[in-house]
Amino acid sequence: MKKDIFSSMEWTYREISLLLLLTLVIVPIGIEFLLHDFLYQVFQNSLYSGTITGFVMATVFTLGVYFISLRPHRLEWNVVGLQSFSRNYWKWMIVWTVVLIASSLLILTLMDLLQIGVENKKTESLKENMTWFTFSIGFISAAIISPIYEEIFYRGFLYKWIRIKWGVGAGISLSSLIFTIVHIPTYNTLPVNFISGVIFAWTYEKSGSILPGMIIHGTFNGIAVILTALT
Repeated sequence: MKKDIFSSMEWTYREISLLLLLTLVIVPIGIEFLLHDFLYQVFQNSLYSGTITGFVMATVFTLGVYFISLRPHRLEWNVVGLQSFSRNYWKWMIVWTVVLIASSLLILTLMDLLQIGVENKKTESLKENMTWFTFSIGFISAAIISPIYEEIFYRGFLYKWIRIKWGVGAGISLSSLIFTIVHIPTYNTLPVNFISGVIFAWTYEKSGSILPGMIIHGTFNGIAVILTALT
């Protein structure tokens, strides 16, 4: 499976240029800034505006991958790693989930001691208006929607493109760096984002599927939302 997924690639610099333009320019300006600001003016609530913004981003990213990298080449979704994986890999998914949680707690504790960070308005809004409805919105957004589209793009497409062009090391480091950059300005979580990107890319490399990364990603984010609700 792993050999098949990374053995060849029909994409060129055109595909990665267009999708990086989407990621680093169009989405941040058009969706995260302009659309989010408009939705906040409508709802006066960061959780609602952030969740809708996230859903729009998920749609745009997923359609971007489909219309730019898959459909023109008549490729299926398994090309970006949406395929089954060996049941034997579940034990490693548990290991990497524990590693991610432990390292994140250590990093966030250190960042807190150094007083580095920017308030996450969506998280603060969830804390201030905690109901089963708002919790469900936050959980679905963080534990389901984000892991699906982020793994499709950052690992399924981006990591694979860089990995085939320049190797595993470059693929892991560069895809994780870009994954980190797009999470600015929550600076206290950036090291966690980078480590997450490394783990998710490695699981893709070893399993030949982005599903393990999605599951670890969703579990990690879901636990974070639950802890937010309990604190």
